[in-house]
This record gives sequence, structure tokens and C-alpha cells, in this order.
Amino acid sequence: MKVILLAFLVFFAPWVNAQYHIQGTLSELAGQPVKLVGYHGLDSYIIDSTVANEKGLFYLKFNKEHTGAAVITTSGNNSFLVILDRENIGIKGENLAQSASLQIVEGKENQLMAEYINGNMAREKALAGWDYLKRVYDSDSSFLNDIEAKNVILKERNQIRRSEERFLNNLDAESYLSWYLPIRKLVNSVPVITQDRIEDIPGALHKFRNINYSDNRLYKSGLLGDVLQSHFFLIENGESSMEAMYTSMKLSIDTILDGLTADESKYNLITEYLFKLLEKRSLYEASEYLALKVLNERSCTINQNLSYQLEHYRAMKIGKIAPDIVFNGDLKPSEGNKILHKLSDIKSKYTVVIFGASWCPACQQEFPQLIEDYAKWKTQGVEIVFISLDDDKKAFTNFSKIFPFTSFCDYQKWEGKAVKDYYVFATPTIYLLDNKNSIILRPNSVAQMDAWVDWYLVKGNKMPGMKD
Repeated sequence: MKVILLAFLVFFAPWVNAQYHIQGTLSELAGQPVKLVGYHGLDSYIIDSTVANEKGLFYLKFNKEHTGAAVITTSGNNSFLVILDRENIGIKGENLAQSASLQIVEGKENQLMAEYINGNMAREKALAGWDYLKRVYDSDSSFLNDIEAKNVILKERNQIRRSEERFLNNLDAESYLSWYLPIRKLVNSVPVITQDRIEDIPGALHKFRNINYSDNRLYKSGLLGDVLQSHFFLIENGESSMEAMYTSMKLSIDTILDGLTADESKYNLITEYLFKLLEKRSLYEASEYLALKVLNERSCTINQNLSYQLEHYRAMKIGKIAPDIVFNGDLKPSEGNKILHKLSDIKSKYTVVIFGASWCPACQQEFPQLIEDYAKWKTQGVEIVFISLDDDKKAFTNFSKIFPFTSFCDYQKWEGKAVKDYYVFATPTIYLLDNKNSIILRPNSVAQMDAWVDWYLVKGNKMPGMKD
């Protein structure tokens, strides 16, 4: 039995540990450093590096564990995409920046990818032409009854698409390329679909939901972030109403996360990325749904930092009563106002509580606009309270001395009671409260808060939930 096992290991060891290489001769890279960069999840890493000789010849190594997409890069930040899939790759040309000069002289998978990319450029140009004709014939009343021409347009569009399908279907089903190209195509098609081919939105969305988000190939593709962004961009720009958009987003969140509960590392990675993406896009109903879903998940453990970020949705949802803030520290009252002891002492219709710091670059960008907007907001019954995360008295004093609104600092940075009570994990963080300290908005910027003031207070539009 030992002899058989030993023979098995000896036979398969070369395959397991086999090394492959990329050999390139690019005349204009003489003496330049060259790197082979691969992907792991949302991160990239250097697989190998070298320096091209005086003729521009370089040699880079990789093995089976690096199977996936990668890029060859130079000091000029030029790059060239390759597929690493148990084959040697040969490249000739002048420079990575001049892709038209490059030729794949070895490596079937990469030759096929080059063929696909070149062919796809031609196909997209042709499709764009037929799409334009379709819009003309659909919108111009003089062509409404020209059924024959419309059928020709439809036939040509379908023929172009079928030619691509035939190419993809002829790829080796076991190759990385056969998985990679359709995913890359799907991602690249989203801007065109949302603008010119809206009839393709349901089919594209179905494809995004059918992606296996636990598939290791996705995490080696360099496309993970693009897939998630494109998935939700498609929903955001493809639904007819906000209600429909959020319903669709919740379905996608369920589809993605329910397939990841067996892999906590990927579950945490995807959750954190989606949470930040939805927050950045101010898609709060979706980010709230995501947060509560993850916090209620019992079959998967989330890391402590992510849990803290998500927990504030449970405690600080719109409609919840925000904790009172006792000003135990240095307080600079707003101009002409008496010294306050706590947040609830403020008797305005609305209060904006904004957490920030002198060391926060985004705060330095946002606060000049905040100062400018304050006079208008105040006439509409909106007061501002700045809670500083500075831990240095001089820094806080210098930063807040020009603020016309109330400013407070306890010098405990992230450990301050108000910071913890409000689940602050980034700066600036903004809450809009009513006169009962009920949370009515979590603006993601000063500009969004100003737009709210203009829309609901200056123009007098009806707020959600208000009775006639």
C-alpha cells in the first residue's frame, strides 16, 4: 500500500508543483522592471518580478495556485491582461502601452482571449450601429409599418450575438478562460445596457444573480469588486421606482449572501464591501436590510469590526430616538447662545449632529460648505452640533474656532461616549434629528443635507410620513 501511495505522489508531484512561465520580448522595455500581478479577492499581489534585459526580454514564473487573471505591469503603470492556466505564454511587440503592437506567440488560452477581445470590439461597433437603427425605426412614425426593415435589424443583431455565443461555446469547458470571458463581458455590458439596451436588463440581472459568489475563480479574476458594483448599478438604473429598486436589491442581497454562509471569510468580505458600496451610494434602505440580515444570521460568524459597523443600524435606524449627549468636556457654544449641558437642551425644530475631526481629510473638505450653509439652515430651524474626535486640545480649538455652531470635544477620540453611543466608525458621520431627538435622516454628505433643507424646508415639499 505504501509503495502504491509513493508511486502516486511521485507521479502527480510534477503536476502539482509544475512551474510555468511568461516570456516576453518587448523592445521598448529594455532595462525596465516588469511585474506579474495576480488577484486575491479584492486585493492584488505580486506573483513574480524581474528586469528586462537590453533587448527587452523578460521571464516571469507562476504555478497552478496562481490560476486566474493577472496583469503584466511596468514602472510606467502600463499593463497587459493575461490568463494564467497551466500553460506557458509568449509575447512579442514593442511596449505594453501599445497593445496593437503586441502578439501572443505562445499560449492557446491567451491567443483565444486576444481573438475574443479583438472580435468583440468589432461586434460591439456593429451592434451599436444596429441599435441606433432600431431606435430610429421604433421612434420615427414614418417607419412604424416597415416590418421588413425591422425584421432585418432584429436578424442582424441576433446574428452578431450568436457569433459570440458560438465562440464562447467552443472554448474548453474546463479552462479558466471559458468562465472568465462571460463574466467580464457581463460587467462590461452594463453601461451600454442601462443606456441603450434596456430590454436586456432583466436578462443581465438574471445572469448576475446566477453567478456563484463562492466560486474561487471569482476571487482570482480581479473582477469581484466590478461584479458587485455592476450588479447593483444595474438595479439602481434599471428599475422604474424606488420601491421596485429596493425590492430588487434585497433579492440580490439574499441571493448573494445565502450562497456564502458556508465560507465565513468570503461572507465577511462580500458583506463589508456591499455595505460600503450601498452607504456610498446613499442606498440606505438596502444597506439597512443588509446590516440586519447579517446581524440576524446564525450560521455564520462575522468579524468584530464589521459587526460594530452593522450594529449601528439596529440601534440608529431612522425613526429611532438618538441617545442624548452630555457635554462633559470642552464646549464652544454657537454664536450668541448660552452654554449647553446636553444635546437635548437645544430647542430647535431640527438638529444636525456631525462627528468629525481636524485630522479628517473629508472633514476639511466638507466643513467650509457646512459653515457657508449654516446661516440658511438656521433660518429654517436647523441647528448644528459638531462632535470632535480630536484628542488634542490645541487641534480642536484651532479647527473649531471659526465654526459659528456648537462644537464639543472630550478628547477620547474613538473611545468617547457619544462616539460609541452613535456607533461612529468613520468621519464625517452625520445624523439629522427632530425636536424629540428622533432620527429622520442619515446624510452621507453636507451637500445631501443641504439638498434636504432646500427640498423640504425652503420649498416646503411634504416629508415622508407626514399627514396632510
